[in-house]
Amino acid sequence: MAFQSLAGKYSGQWIEFGTIVHGYNMMQTKVLSQVNKVASLVSKASPGAFLLLQFSMGQVTQIGDSISNLISLVQGMMNMAVRNQKAQ
Repeated sequence: MAFQSLAGKYSGQWIEFGTIVHGYNMMQTKVLSQVNKVASLVSKASPGAFLLLQFSMGQVTQIGDSISNLISLVQGMMNMAVRNQKAQ
């Protein structure tokens, strides 16, 4: 029931899992590039550069954890649906 009301509210707006993973991969690539850049110029890097890099790495980690939680949630819902069908 709640899903139907949400579907009506956000009609036509879908986020595909592949899009999420692709965006995450792109973000990882950018952060890796930043790490390589700071590492190659470590003697010239400012403390601010390290802080920004640390913040970026933290964001990537949080997004990865969120994707992992989403996968786990969907897997749990699918398992529950299968169990409910077997019971009938």
